Amino acid sequence: MKLQLALLSTLLATGLLHADHHASPPVSSRSTLTLDGAKKVLAAAEAFARANGAGPSIAIVDEGGHLIAFTRPEGGFVAGANVSIGKARTAAIFKKPTKDFEEIVNKGRFTMTALPDFTPLQGGVPITVAGQVVGAIGVSGAKSAQQDEEVAMAGARAIAETKLTQAAQ
Repeated sequence: MKLQLALLSTLLATGLLHADHHASPPVSSRSTLTLDGAKKVLAAAEAFARANGAGPSIAIVDEGGHLIAFTRPEGGFVAGANVSIGKARTAAIFKKPTKDFEEIVNKGRFTMTALPDFTPLQGGVPITVAGQVVGAIGVSGAKSAQQDEEVAMAGARAIAETKLTQAAQ
């Protein structure tokens, strides 16, 4: 009996036997932005930009900040390519619009600019579906920073109302 209690105590202490039968599973399922979804976001952003006389670079990334889709119009702002990707990555990784970070830096918190792969410039917006960030869009080279933001928001809205499949929920 003492041996059984000692063994049970050891198993509980090491986590090999859980007293809580309602523990979280070791992995979770989550939705991710597909190439088709990224193309819809890109098309909506391009259409909005054209309708408003802009030709910016537009980058779409997944929730980890990895590039899925990108466009830079002929004659577009050359540096806009890297800036749009940086804005998208920043919005995805931090799950916040880059406008928020630009405002923080403008209020004097300059140390934030030392973060690696961080682009605190307006125009990066998370892409959210059913309350979950599935990616982000970054825009650079429109007529103004405000228009970068508007183009990004138009793209992000393109799939915001998408319903998740039963398997993805």
